[in-house]
Amino acid sequence: MVLAHPSARREALDIGYTPWVSRTLSQHLVDAADRYGDHPFVVTDSHTYTYADMRRWSTELAGGLLELGIQPGEHIAVVMANHPEFVALKFAISMVGAVSVPVNFLLRERELGYVVQQSDAVALITMDRFRNLDYIAALDSLMPGWEECGGGDAFPMLRNVIVFSNDQAAHEWRTLDDLSAMKTPESFECLGAIEAIADPMSPSDILYTSGTTGNPKGVILTHDMVVRSAYASAFGRGLFPGFRTTYSLPMYHVFGYIECMLAVSFVGGAVIPRLLFDPVDILSAVRRHGAHEIACVPTMTLALIDEARARTYDLSTIAMMYSSGGPAPVTIFDEMIEVFAPEEMVHGYGQTETTAAMTSALSSDSDDFMRCSNGRFRLAGAAGDPLLGGVLAVYKTIDIVTGEDTPSGGRGELVVRGPAVTAGYYNKHDETVAAFDANGWLRTGDIGFIDEDGCVHLVGRLKETFRCGGEMVMPREIELVLAEHPGVVQAHVVGIPHPRMGEVGCAVIVADPGRRPSEADLIALCTERLARFKVPSSVLFFAAEELPMTVTGRVQKFRLSEMASQRLNETPGL
Repeated sequence: MVLAHPSARREALDIGYTPWVSRTLSQHLVDAADRYGDHPFVVTDSHTYTYADMRRWSTELAGGLLELGIQPGEHIAVVMANHPEFVALKFAISMVGAVSVPVNFLLRERELGYVVQQSDAVALITMDRFRNLDYIAALDSLMPGWEECGGGDAFPMLRNVIVFSNDQAAHEWRTLDDLSAMKTPESFECLGAIEAIADPMSPSDILYTSGTTGNPKGVILTHDMVVRSAYASAFGRGLFPGFRTTYSLPMYHVFGYIECMLAVSFVGGAVIPRLLFDPVDILSAVRRHGAHEIACVPTMTLALIDEARARTYDLSTIAMMYSSGGPAPVTIFDEMIEVFAPEEMVHGYGQTETTAAMTSALSSDSDDFMRCSNGRFRLAGAAGDPLLGGVLAVYKTIDIVTGEDTPSGGRGELVVRGPAVTAGYYNKHDETVAAFDANGWLRTGDIGFIDEDGCVHLVGRLKETFRCGGEMVMPREIELVLAEHPGVVQAHVVGIPHPRMGEVGCAVIVADPGRRPSEADLIALCTERLARFKVPSSVLFFAAEELPMTVTGRVQKFRLSEMASQRLNETPGL
């Protein structure tokens, strides 16, 4: 496949969406179904759902939600892997004017309970199980009698629980099929009335990311932010009609949700979502379903490269590789060219708080540009803000001590503002205030600079979070679990570089000499209480006086990370 230059593809896309019309998610689905009704939208190994199919299915589910008594503005938590049901529910929740709370399906019982409670969810839609996670058992423990009483006394706002199961057995709980069957002609009429007055500036999603105090915080996104950002992704990459992307990126993240699922809908394209990351499965799906792109984080990219070298796959339809969302070795782009021969490679920089990546680098611009920066501010075409030069977010750097703007090219903390930037975190006033500087710029916590060509360069971070295989990890959450062990006096978790995962967690422990736990004890404790990607890969024991401290008595995490990496490199077997 020979691609036209990105500028030509962008021009062709923009013709159909100029002037820009702000829409809710469900209004966007209606528009996409009108444009591309019989085109494939969601493709699985067993079934293909067209845009018309998805509109019909979402409307049925929305009718059931209305019959359950869901009101506009209420919150619905969804624990769902990359099943087609996730896509249908996303639009159905929008149709009733409710707010979607997509939950990381790897969370353990206590973590899940926190998100459901903190988000004020009135309904929970969950899988019965996924891999080794038993959500029914978690519900039984969190809220006994949930089948009849919802959240009960423990979760008083939670009125309804609905379960998605792949089996056909009879259950005592309400299923998604039951929800669809509850629709009535009257509910369809009510949906039309809700749609007629729906406000694109109202919240569409609360997406949970790591919190500064150890608990996750819900990033509030509006319909307008989500739809505009998805268009910016399609425009920036120059997607072409019928574009197909395959990925295992979870759709509770903005990458899988906005950059993949929603972005293709502007060109009548299709997503080929996979439930698990399996290099064999993804590379086989390329030929089986004619994928034009593989979207992944660098950890996945490296595994795909290894698998493609080990065996022969037909990858002739691949036109683009989108590898972003974490640190990557400089050689990764050369390896992608060698193995996949894509006409274009893409990466960028952003966070949940900016709705999607707000910088973008394409190899068609320059290979050096790809290797040496995180891209320029992402163009948004018809959806862009003319006051910002046609983008949805702009960055600058500020001095980390004074907060003053740095000179051109000077290093400092990257801050961002624009219509794609969240207004704050749900029910977390202090965290919201702390996230913004006095002039309303969102603090990213990342250290970088912007060069004379307008390219953003990341060089480090102020914040303690790190990414493990693309998942954001908040050390404080892990430290609180480790501190529960009676033999732990102090617990500090840092991210250290890893050739495959980007970064992994290392727990640095100051132990009680009389009750010193073993590494296995602490790993087991974390495994029981935390999602897999949060579990430290190693444990080191330090004396309290070895910890690097600030003058105010705080541990210097960046120095501790360096010390931990050095000790691990010096210790065989670690």
